[in-house]
Amino acid sequence: MTRWITHTSAALLGLSGAALLFASDAILPALVPGVPASAAPIGQLLGAAWLGLAALDWLQRDAVLGGIYGRPVVFANLVLSFVSALSVVGAGPASGAAWAVAGAAGALALAWGLLLFRGPFETPAPG
Repeated sequence: MTRWITHTSAALLGLSGAALLFASDAILPALVPGVPASAAPIGQLLGAAWLGLAALDWLQRDAVLGGIYGRPVVFANLVLSFVSALSVVGAGPASGAAWAVAGAAGALALAWGLLLFRGPFETPAPG
């Protein structure tokens, strides 16, 4: 289960981060109507941050995560996913694409929250 969460998170963050890095001037106005094209550097910074967390998730894909194991990785992903979902929902009227982003972020927030508070789903290797 942990591998599924890390793979899914790495894929979503990596693809979204790369898209924002190279096409934020087209993507941001489609997600949030009224965003000026001059906001492209902010989208690029967000894309770079998402790529960084995607790389971290990918490097931790075989590690035991949850509970006391890998707590910084799990907590960073939980905070990003939860705040992303709340930010999109709280931004007011949004497009269907924005609701899809909020749904994906909310599902990942739930999965990372289960890992953080329930512990690892796999048994840690001894020693």
